[in-house]
Amino acid sequence: MSPKALSFVAKSGTGKTTLLEKVISELKSRGYRIGVVKHDAHRFDIDHPGKDSHRLTAAGADTMLISSPEKLALVKKHAEALPITELLATYFGDVDLVLTEGFKKSGLPKIEVHRQERSATLLCRGEENDPTLVAVASDEALELDVPVLDLNNPAQVADFVEKTFLA
Repeated sequence: MSPKALSFVAKSGTGKTTLLEKVISELKSRGYRIGVVKHDAHRFDIDHPGKDSHRLTAAGADTMLISSPEKLALVKKHAEALPITELLATYFGDVDLVLTEGFKKSGLPKIEVHRQERSATLLCRGEENDPTLVAVASDEALELDVPVLDLNNPAQVADFVEKTFLA
């Protein structure tokens, strides 16, 4: 069974990560277990040349896990991006909610982050009308068919997330 999940989406440079940091902190202070998936459309490498884990992966390991008393990291090669639903079901069974950054084309419910100075248009309303949009966190008043939350009030955003996905 997959955990509940919610995507924060926006155009690059709008402040998704900054808002997510604050919402995660707020939800953690309320006692929730939170998972996060960051979508990266580009290639990334969490290993560093010279480290044993990087050397083992570079040698051809298809799956490499590094573990310490406090955390673990898994590097798993695959031929194509896995569906978000598979990632959630496989890795997040121990959390109350998974927040994702990105995955704007997924079927997950979404909060769009909107900053007036960054863009006059929304991703999920306008040319496209994404039915999975549940709210917009904005720094300007907007007339929409979904709640508009104050981008600069992460506690209000966390209240909405808690009421809608954790109650």
